[in-house]
Amino acid sequence: MTAVIDVAHLTKTFKDVTAVDDLTVQVEKNSITGLLGRNGSGKTTTMSILTAQDFPTAGTVRVFGEDPLENARVLSRLCFVRESQKYPDDFTAGHALRAAAMLFPRWDEAFARTLVADLRLPLATRIKKLSRGQLSTVGVVIGLASRAEITFFDEPYLGLDAVARSLFYERLLQDYADHPRTIILSSHLIDEISDLIENVLLIDDGRLLLHESTDALRGRAVTLTGDANAVSHVIGTREVLHRESLGRVTSVTVMGTLTASEADEAHRLGLEHSPVPLQQLIVRLSQRDQRSATSAHQIREKAAS
Repeated sequence: MTAVIDVAHLTKTFKDVTAVDDLTVQVEKNSITGLLGRNGSGKTTTMSILTAQDFPTAGTVRVFGEDPLENARVLSRLCFVRESQKYPDDFTAGHALRAAAMLFPRWDEAFARTLVADLRLPLATRIKKLSRGQLSTVGVVIGLASRAEITFFDEPYLGLDAVARSLFYERLLQDYADHPRTIILSSHLIDEISDLIENVLLIDDGRLLLHESTDALRGRAVTLTGDANAVSHVIGTREVLHRESLGRVTSVTVMGTLTASEADEAHRLGLEHSPVPLQQLIVRLSQRDQRSATSAHQIREKAAS
């Protein structure tokens, strides 16, 4: 596989706030990556730097093997659909699409027209008069019809109803199969995109928590539910991500999977066990990292006192 994005020790600070903290990651060509993390985790800042809309404080960024900053060879091959994209006040939705057609060399006008019809985008309406969902639709159409070699979607579903979101996911997957390219999709709706993304890039407080294939992540953890003593017996010394108890019944999420003998033992003890859904795993891993960061901070404060 070929990496089209190569980031090494990327750091971005705003005064006393570190938005991206020593981030090192590669993104392979022709893949769909979910860029996940809580609000303020550094996702938008990272994408802004990769598309040369912001400057790194430290570290190196290479896109198609080159620095994207003021580099037309690179920037002409990128499309960044921002959550808060701004347009001229007098622009209509139609103006925005015509401008995009001139900017992106791989623009597919027929596909754009199909998307406009499917998503019911009013082309004659001024941008400032569009609803939140319609404004998101403008970005979705541009991002898909641009067929840019690398496309970044920053929370593209905001304001879209369930039907429109489903159409977006379907069209993205269909067109990606016909016209492979690299897509980075930032989203909080992890369950909705879990069948869409091939890789997960999880960041928190600007730091990389994990970067793995979706298939590998689905086998990373298991939840056991039943008698508390029986659960403790089966999980042994595994790392516990989450625990809930009600009387004698306990539900515990642990890292790792059960061996065949452990699964048989769990069944004998009357325990239920199941893999952890991707969204729940991401939440638990983020919470684990936050607990670790809090503990480290407390240790430093105690040492300094």
